[in-house]
Amino acid sequence: MPADHPARAGTAVRKQNEHAGTAVHEQNEHARTAVHEQRVDGFGAVRIVPLDPAADADLVFGWVTGERARYWGMADHTREQVREVYEYVDSLTTHHAFLAYRDGEPVALFQTYDPAADPVGECYEVLPGDFGVHLLIAPAPDGSGEQQGFTGALLIALIGYAFADPEVRRIVVEPDARNEKAIARLLRAGFVPGPEIDKPEKRALLAFLSRDAVTGLLG
Repeated sequence: MPADHPARAGTAVRKQNEHAGTAVHEQNEHARTAVHEQRVDGFGAVRIVPLDPAADADLVFGWVTGERARYWGMADHTREQVREVYEYVDSLTTHHAFLAYRDGEPVALFQTYDPAADPVGECYEVLPGDFGVHLLIAPAPDGSGEQQGFTGALLIALIGYAFADPEVRRIVVEPDARNEKAIARLLRAGFVPGPEIDKPEKRALLAFLSRDAVTGLLG
């Protein structure tokens, strides 16, 4: 493929934007008030901060449009469309978006929602205390693959954040039913698989993690 091929050029620009966005976030991460901070043994310090749709647009655009995010449903979005999506999320009281940092480096996009106020609530019986989450792991800055155990360690902090609210009784996830890797990770973390559901954008597998199942791990 020639060096000036549009696809290769686009990839190079995207990587430049990702690195630039990461550098900026390493500088201003602590300028934001964290909603949750937790040290995970053998992994590092995890901070969860609210996503800023404008300031984080370049960083998040590179994540949600990449190949590893093919099940996220935003592969064909432009930067402005990504920004608009998160501006809309930011306007809601039932849905929220966050960045997860590990030792100062942004490593994941984390979203939460009230299933009763989301289309998924039409696909199963929502119980009091249900708390929906979405998680997208960022690509490694050096282009290497995800470290073994990375997602599991990060999930410990995200689960800790969810259950820090005493009103949350059960975490609900809905990965694409084709995303075997994500489903396997969730099951290893203790999630119990439920039924497959049909949503307008995908066929998903519901999975649940109850507070009782992790009480001994929350400390």
